[in-house]
Amino acid sequence: MSPLSVVLAGGGSAGHVNPLLATADALRRRVPDATISVLGTAEGLEARLVPERGYELTTVPKVPFPRRPGMAAVRFPSSLQRAVGTALAVLRDKEADVVVGFGGYVATPAYLAARRAGVPIVIHEQNARAGLANRLGARFTSAVATTFAMTALPNARLVGLPLRAEIRDLDRGSARAEGLAHFGLDEGRPTLLVFGGSLGAQRINEAVAGAAADLLAAGVQVLHLTGAGKDVEVPEADATTGARYVALPYTDRMELAYAVADLALGRSGAGTVSELAALGLPAVYVPLPIGNGEQRLNAAEVVEAGGGILVDDAELDPDRVRSTVLPLVTDPDRLAAMGAAAAGHGERHADDALVDLVLATAGVR
Repeated sequence: MSPLSVVLAGGGSAGHVNPLLATADALRRRVPDATISVLGTAEGLEARLVPERGYELTTVPKVPFPRRPGMAAVRFPSSLQRAVGTALAVLRDKEADVVVGFGGYVATPAYLAARRAGVPIVIHEQNARAGLANRLGARFTSAVATTFAMTALPNARLVGLPLRAEIRDLDRGSARAEGLAHFGLDEGRPTLLVFGGSLGAQRINEAVAGAAADLLAAGVQVLHLTGAGKDVEVPEADATTGARYVALPYTDRMELAYAVADLALGRSGAGTVSELAALGLPAVYVPLPIGNGEQRLNAAEVVEAGGGILVDDAELDPDRVRSTVLPLVTDPDRLAAMGAAAAGHGERHADDALVDLVLATAGVR
């Protein structure tokens, strides 16, 4: 009997690539002799991250759904057929037993190719509001997994979001001392973690930096991941409390940032919400105000459970940081209650749950 062959399809943003890689790692751990291949685009993060993790990547032409009449709409059918042809060639070459799609531009041709080749499909949807590719793919399979209970897809089953191992296995208490040393922070102070994704969030940056003096005066130390190319004015340590404001463009040790934090302030992408909930870390969520509103929905369930607070982007300014964030980060009892609520809503083992579905769909018990 030949080894299991799994083709994973997805990419573009970290929201698609990270759960894809977490699932690939879980598959490799569970079925060491499996052949794991990835379909992605040349433009997305997967072009770098997938080969770095040791998986074979085949790039498929990026074919966005046309949103309005024009030349892109005229070219769409032929462009899609070329992308489907590329995906189909991979499925046949790899003798794929199952295709696992995570959404994004590459998922649509992967689903269409799998349907043409008679290869079973598993879908994972990251966001509370499903994207176009996964809404299409869900018509071809009953094996549909979601991150959020509210996601409206046929046959959906809740598994959570597959998390990378350094987050899934993190013991925040045990890693705190290492994290404090890594970022140059002090033990015994309430710590606010601020971040807005890899590119940062200007609104968040300006609001928190504008309230920096008040945070430091209250003894709150700040770890602010500003995003590449987005600097903030960093104040000196407070003369009375000694609290410091540490600003970095990014970190490749996000697990240590989570370990030092008592409260997080950031956007509400599916990955952020899922990681914070899984770790029991209370948060103030500021949904990205563009797109189809999925970030507000992503945070809705954990906020309703009491594990977070939602603040509209337009309402976040230094005064709101002083009135909402400062009282919260200095209230350990409230933070503990919120953290427990978040943890009760989080899921650390979605990778194994999704692999269970993949193996069952491929006929492997």
